Amino acid sequence: MLTIDPNTRWRNLSLKLLAAIGTIMISPLSIAATPVELVNQDWQVVCDNTRTCRIAGYQTDFTSDFPASILLTRQAGNKAEITGEIKLGGDKNGSNKALLELGNRHRVSLFINGKDLGETTSSSLGAGYAALSSSQVKTLLDSLTKSSKIELVVRNSRWQVSDHGATAVMLKADEVQGRVGTPSALLNPKPNKLNSNVLAAVDAPQLNLVLPNPVADTNSNKSFSLKSSQLSAIVKGTIKDVSNDCPKLYNKNPWKVKRLNSNQLLAQHNCWSGAYNTGDGMWVMNDRHPYNPKLVTTAATTYDDKGIISSVQKGRGIGDCLTITEWVWTGKGFAKSKEGTTGLCRLIAEGGAWWLPTLVSQVRR
Repeated sequence: MLTIDPNTRWRNLSLKLLAAIGTIMISPLSIAATPVELVNQDWQVVCDNTRTCRIAGYQTDFTSDFPASILLTRQAGNKAEITGEIKLGGDKNGSNKALLELGNRHRVSLFINGKDLGETTSSSLGAGYAALSSSQVKTLLDSLTKSSKIELVVRNSRWQVSDHGATAVMLKADEVQGRVGTPSALLNPKPNKLNSNVLAAVDAPQLNLVLPNPVADTNSNKSFSLKSSQLSAIVKGTIKDVSNDCPKLYNKNPWKVKRLNSNQLLAQHNCWSGAYNTGDGMWVMNDRHPYNPKLVTTAATTYDDKGIISSVQKGRGIGDCLTITEWVWTGKGFAKSKEGTTGLCRLIAEGGAWWLPTLVSQVRR
């Protein structure tokens, strides 16, 4: 392990977390399965690299005493069905704690415009989670195309999910999956048309996770000894904007250097810190000249010694929404294997209500 430190000002990373903002972010649609994200008022849609779309709705931002969320999920393809889940939120130490626990014994009911659509199905995800039936999903989708009052009820307690912004995200999901003007469209379905334009699902990329081998070839007499200033100078050229992306590259924070195999190393150094987040730089490099450093990220939070780099960043200080990214060691480099958010910052649950990925992969271990 090396201890190194340079100096500079810190910065607060500008998160790409939709949950932390109330504005719209749209990724342009392309022929490939480009991830798409859209937030409109109290609803959002996130479509990943396989064209699976997840639509989440929440209570209005000013009714946080009884926070709640609904998640609708649909894979690509003309035969894909829509599943629905709910999550009741609230302070675990407050008055809602008993209500959430009650929801495990007495099922949550779905009400739309005052009409009882029946009980939901219990979920193994934990307190406050439940699944919607196919008939409940169908009625819910129809109600979202117009002004509706959507409530989740446990006995006399009611959580209300907003309908504001739902049609915009439904339309975006239809566009991503090629459903506009087809019978399977969420918005304005055309029963007399064909589903031939509906796009097929895209297979998730496959990655092989290789366990690092920290034992170097003892016959090679290889050693690695560089000063902190030398390491900083070696990796500097891999960063587009040091002042913004890694302002602490030259401070006195310690470097950590771990061996990946007989000739490659992982070098780690704190790059920035903010009010409630921090990010480390991670570089793969040779253990002797030419070092040929390759930057993995400047926003890492952990490396587990088993070939996985993680970045977990809060959308705001209380931590009710996160951005999460992972990279796996393939034996040659670190490949991004996972990326997404846990939804809007709406006090639903610690860490967020859902997992809404933009990037999924199949990792073989």
